[in-house]
Amino acid sequence: MRLLFKLLVALIIILPVALVALIYIAVDTQPSINRAAEVTPASIERAKRILDQNDPRKLKSGSRRTISVSEKDLDDAANYLARQYAGGGARIKLKRGTAHLGASLRLPALPLGIYLNLQSELAEDGALARIDSFRVGQLPVPAWLAQRMIPRLLGIVMDEPDQRSFLRAIKKISIGDDRVALTYEWQADLPDKLRTVLLPADDQERLRLYQQRLVEITKSLKAPNVSLTELLAPLFALAGERSKGADAVKENRAVILVFTLYANGQDLSGILPDARTWPRPQKHGVLLNGRDDFPKHFIVSAALAAKAGGPLSDAVGLYKELADARAGSGFSFNDIAADRAGTRFGEFAADSASARRLQERLRAGIVERDLMPATEDLPEFMPERDFIRRFGGVGAPPYNKMMAEIERRIAALPLYR
Repeated sequence: MRLLFKLLVALIIILPVALVALIYIAVDTQPSINRAAEVTPASIERAKRILDQNDPRKLKSGSRRTISVSEKDLDDAANYLARQYAGGGARIKLKRGTAHLGASLRLPALPLGIYLNLQSELAEDGALARIDSFRVGQLPVPAWLAQRMIPRLLGIVMDEPDQRSFLRAIKKISIGDDRVALTYEWQADLPDKLRTVLLPADDQERLRLYQQRLVEITKSLKAPNVSLTELLAPLFALAGERSKGADAVKENRAVILVFTLYANGQDLSGILPDARTWPRPQKHGVLLNGRDDFPKHFIVSAALAAKAGGPLSDAVGLYKELADARAGSGFSFNDIAADRAGTRFGEFAADSASARRLQERLRAGIVERDLMPATEDLPEFMPERDFIRRFGGVGAPPYNKMMAEIERRIAALPLYR
């Protein structure tokens, strides 16, 4: 009995000490990877090419495709995601047959900066990669245990049947010296399963409520063309009401998504099949600063920034302008201004420190000049040759000077102070 008592006392003392020791060697106060997030128009162009080549609307069930991505694009994407969603950084290095992954992830809801610094080595293993080593801080984790943790981590965002469907679609992962190739077999039910992951039930209900509010607003408007503010302000007023005791950022993102589709002439059923049975808003032309193209630039950039961050939104906007300069309407700094103003709006809407403040300001009443600065004097419709002649191209001093002026005008808008 005395021996049992001594063992019990020892366990009571040793276990907490051991747990504290494990935590101490597993976490760090500094990130081991701390890099600036980089997204360029060139990387956007490469991503668009991959998406175009793998457009699900053109794929038949059972058809096989291979996606090939360079080490740099994988590395940039992983680092961007780690910085945007976990306040840290990431790095990917490839060597034929193996991939080294490193990431620094900030633990949320802690007053001090505490990071998980992760290191892992992956190896080709048939259809899927195999974890050969895994380390959290200074704590080595057995590879077999890390491998078993993956389904449980995936279980946070998708149930087991959906996991099996996604994993079954992957047929082979090949790791080269500077490129990863993923071969997959398309399955007709994958889009619906992906929607379930990206739009859980509570998000779908938010979209339904804001769609219904948009239906009511558009029915009350008589003019064929309306200001963006006439639609956006009442939607955010509803978001403010629903945010009492709830997540204001999620409400704001739902408003922006619904309005983005409406302003671009798209229907919610394109991303949510159940929306086919929902009432549809009446069609009106949407204007900003007297133009019908500015609302599209503004709200698409806002949607990207609210969900994926400002750098990605800015890179997409710049990519489009460069494409227009080569074979479209020409490079336009006023379009860039609409993009950047929308990015600022989206960042403001998705920041927990400013999400409710934005709702209150929109409810109090706004005019277009609160959302976007004057752009009438900015150069536009420049073919690539004229753009380079006048501004030297992206990154040249005249270009940077013009971009600084646009940022100055946006920073002066009272809405974002």
